[in-house]
Formats: sequence, C-alpha cells, structure tokens
Amino acid sequence: MLLEVLLQLVVVVTFMLLVSTAVFVGRYRLRDTRLEWRERVRAAAPITALLAVVLLFNGIARDVVPDVSLIVGWHFTRPIYELEQYFILWIQEQATAELTAYFSFIYIYGYVFLLVFPVVAYFALSNTRPLRELLTAYTLNYLLGLLCYTLVVAYGPRNMMPDLIQALLYDTYPQYQHLTRQVNRNTNVFPSLHTSLAATVGFLAYRTREIYPKWAVVAAFLAISVAISTMYLGIHWVIDVLAGIGLAYVSVALAGHLVGRFSVWAWVENRHRSLERAGTTDATRESPDRATESTVSSDDE
Repeated sequence: MLLEVLLQLVVVVTFMLLVSTAVFVGRYRLRDTRLEWRERVRAAAPITALLAVVLLFNGIARDVVPDVSLIVGWHFTRPIYELEQYFILWIQEQATAELTAYFSFIYIYGYVFLLVFPVVAYFALSNTRPLRELLTAYTLNYLLGLLCYTLVVAYGPRNMMPDLIQALLYDTYPQYQHLTRQVNRNTNVFPSLHTSLAATVGFLAYRTREIYPKWAVVAAFLAISVAISTMYLGIHWVIDVLAGIGLAYVSVALAGHLVGRFSVWAWVENRHRSLERAGTTDATRESPDRATESTVSSDDE
C-alpha cells in the first residue's frame, strides 16, 4: 500500500510540476538552463549535500528524539489544550466534504509540490543565490525543528481530544496513513514543520516576486492553505502554526545572511593553491641542496 500511495504522489506532483514549469518558468529560461546546468549544479552542490545529510540525520533521529524529549523536554500539551481546545473544535465544525477533500489534497500533494517546485524554478535562474538560499533555509528548518522537537513535548489535537476531534484526513483517505507514519511522530507538533517549510517558500517567493510575480501569488495562497489544513485536519494547534511561521522567518533571515559569506569551492581552490605553493617552495629548497651534492661529488672525484 505504501508503494501505491508513493506512486500516486509522484504522478500527481510530477504533473503539477510540468504544468507549473510551463506556466511560470517558460521556455527561454529552460533553454538557458540546458546551456548552464553544470555551473548551476556546481554552485548548489555543497548546500544540497548538506541538506541531504541533515535529512538523513533527521530520519535516523526521528526514532530517538521522542524518547529523549520525554526525558529532557518541557511538556506543553496541557497549557496549549486549555488555551485552544475550543478554537480547534470550532474549525472542525465548519467541515464539509468539499473542504475536507481540498485540505487533504493540500496537506499531501500541495505541500510536496510547494516544496519541490521552487527548486525547479530557482534552478532555472542564472543567478543561483535564490536556489542556495532556498536550500539553506530548508536545512535550517529541519535542524531548528529537530531541536524544538527535542526540547518540547506536545501532542496534537487528535491525540489530546480523540473523542472530539475528527481525523478527517484518515477517515476520508485512510491510505495516507501509510505515508504520514513514515515522517510523523505524535510528539512532533511544535512547531509545525508543514507550516514552517510552506511559509519559507512563501517568504522567498515574495523576495523573488519581480522574477516570478505569478508564482509569488500562488505560493502565498498554497502556504496559507497548508497552514490552515494542519488545523482543519486536527493535526496541529494554532500555536504550532504560529511557531512554524516564526521558524520560517528565522530560517529565511539566517539563509539570507549566510549565503555568499562562505564558498566551499573558493576554499577548495585556495587550499589547492596553498598546496601548490608549498610544493613549489619545497622544490626550490631542495634544488640548492642537490646542486651542492653534485659539486661535492665532482670534487671528490
């Protein structure tokens, strides 16, 4: 069942990516990308590798963090519950079949599309800074999010009020449980990473609105929809969503500050030059010694 759900996810998101690439990116940028893709891959390779390592680490730590957080973390569920229970219940009272279908689609397919398409769109730009900022912001989201999950123990509305909160996503589309179980844990709700990553895309889309004006509007709409879906479906509290927006803002700000301040390739090239100079210096020092040895050998003869 998991493979079937993943295949469906890949097919739907791929279709959305193809349509969006045609609408927002255009053939001229795609033409330039065919000519410049090696340079762009090279520029983004270091942060891409770091993001891959962080994702791998998160996948491993996901099974450990809940046990650690239960020992060292702060338990926030009760205060959140007392503050917000009625608001989440009110949101679910507005549920309709159409809204449930929409927010379920957004939570699964729209969310994945929202994270992947900016990688395609920014890779299509000759200036790789937006792409590097995006990948850096993603990396910071996962790192800071994991830290929060370790320090804060909080259960979502579905776990806190199982008799009152409807599991709308799983009641309507039970097959999605096979997918969400691979990435979610009951205590990993503060902050909402769905919200933080979606808001990250929204913030960066606003920054690049002069390049992709239409995408900025679509990204903002999808990011807001993702945030609402997490509450409508009973997965996150309002405070989780607000914390996710705050995490996104911090991640984007830090990414903008960090990108361009350090270049892995420049460091490698400088290191290579230093080694070459050191080798040349050693060779120069050895040459007089060899000349002296030759002279001494001649005198001895």
